[in-house]
Amino acid sequence: MTQHASPPRDSTGKVPSAGAAPGWRGLMARADVRTLSLLGVLAALIVIGGITKPDEFLDTRNLQLVLTQGSVIGVVTVGMTFVIISGGIDLSVGAIVALASVWATTVATQEYGFAGILFTAVIVGVGCGLVNGVLIAYGAMVPFIATLAMLASARGLALQITDGKTQIVTVPSVLDLGERDAYVLGIPPLVMVFAVVTIIGWLVLNRTTFGRRSVAVGGNAEAARLAGIDVRRQRLYLYLLSGLCCGIAAFMLVILSGSGQNTNGNLYELDAIAAAIIGGTLLSGGRGTITGSVLGVLIFTTITNIFALNNLQSDVQQIAKGAIIVAAVLVQRRTASTT
Repeated sequence: MTQHASPPRDSTGKVPSAGAAPGWRGLMARADVRTLSLLGVLAALIVIGGITKPDEFLDTRNLQLVLTQGSVIGVVTVGMTFVIISGGIDLSVGAIVALASVWATTVATQEYGFAGILFTAVIVGVGCGLVNGVLIAYGAMVPFIATLAMLASARGLALQITDGKTQIVTVPSVLDLGERDAYVLGIPPLVMVFAVVTIIGWLVLNRTTFGRRSVAVGGNAEAARLAGIDVRRQRLYLYLLSGLCCGIAAFMLVILSGSGQNTNGNLYELDAIAAAIIGGTLLSGGRGTITGSVLGVLIFTTITNIFALNNLQSDVQQIAKGAIIVAAVLVQRRTASTT
């Protein structure tokens, strides 16, 4: 008598329908679609820029400028992506960048040269991240409130340090990194730093236990705790990571502008959150990609550049960014309701 093999069943004991893909394959497919969609939007923007201002937009110097400007906010966005994936938010990133940049450019700090400026910027960023992390993870404060308080405090301290004045950098080794002579094969040093941070961020999120724990905490914090993950410590590490990225971005901004100002990093929190959302990171946590966030940064930077070349006012740019954020969230909600 011929025996027939039993059809495979899923974890509930049901037979999956024909053509049904496993969950991870479905996630990968959706991620690929999002990435391709973002690449399509970026390509469309490049075409628009090439049509409206062909001589200016497609100029090598302008493209280098777009990448350089995107690099600073891009580094901040990498840290923000980790925080949002874990189910948190950080409204203080712009203020931390400002505080780190002015603290790193005081006369006393500049006496220690390149290393002193870099070290101070990073330490201030990590210190602010530590305060955020302790308040949120161990003080049980809502991330929105804790980081909003840090935003106000860091801005106020930055203003107090500078007394409202611009602090000019006089260290040649720092200023030289912003010159064209420092470009390697036509690539600005800041772009290379952004690339390195992006690669490290991608590897940490996708190839390490830390990345998997971050996703687990954002997906279901209680389930992650029951699985043996120290949720509070993980959240502390994530805000430390965000602060580190802010410190690195502050140093990059000092190189780019050759100064430290209390107005540095203005609205960086908006740009970083928007870029992460556009890239597919869920505001509720549990899902996100570094690749998508980077593409989101490039899209926003390109939009800003096109608007500037066409002499459109900054308020129009902010309106456009707000509309894009709303559209991205609506798409996320629609996608989540159909999966």
